Amino acid sequence: MNEGKRILIIEDDQEISKLLSVILSKSGMDSIVAYSGTEGLLQLQNNKFDLILLDLMLPGKSGEDLIKAIREENSIPIIVISAKVDIENKVHVLKMGADDYITKPFNQEEVLARIEVQFRKSSVHPSRTAENVWRGLKIKPEKLSASLENNELQLTNAEFDILSLFVSHPEQAFSKREIYERIWKGTYLGDDNTISVHVSNLRKKIAGITSDEYIKTIWGVGFMLV
Repeated sequence: MNEGKRILIIEDDQEISKLLSVILSKSGMDSIVAYSGTEGLLQLQNNKFDLILLDLMLPGKSGEDLIKAIREENSIPIIVISAKVDIENKVHVLKMGADDYITKPFNQEEVLARIEVQFRKSSVHPSRTAENVWRGLKIKPEKLSASLENNELQLTNAEFDILSLFVSHPEQAFSKREIYERIWKGTYLGDDNTISVHVSNLRKKIAGITSDEYIKTIWGVGFMLV
């Protein structure tokens, strides 16, 4: 399924970047390595990739700076692989637009599983082409766009997918496991924080337009569009 996919590895540690390249190669994927943030940005400007594996502590531009620059014009999946294990760092980069976060030292199978999740997610096409509406929210699946009270919402891929799920099933409570498995069609990896951060981002972006509540936390269950 992933054969021929092209991955950009932005990692200044040569041993780690080589290990990642070998892991990808064994699974039929191609990779190019950039050893600094600046080099990584140049690679993105000059070449096409399907996914980025990104370290945070880089010479030149930091990983955080890269995420910000990439998200200004590109929705390519970004998986951060970092030695920073604090939950604050993880939450911060997910809020900036990273799609997933793996801590070092990493497990080969976990890296491949999380890459598979991103590719599976990007291959899922909405079943509807018509506009989907709930209160002031409008979802246009064919354009991958969302708006609230005629104001466009600038969403990451994960945020758009979650909001689309909610709008398709308003007033239905979803657990974090259900959100993950419905959108990414895979086995839930048990990472509660990732789903929570994406939902938190959605709330903040909605709150930037209206004071009306749209996403409600159902304690002991999950989240619901109201």
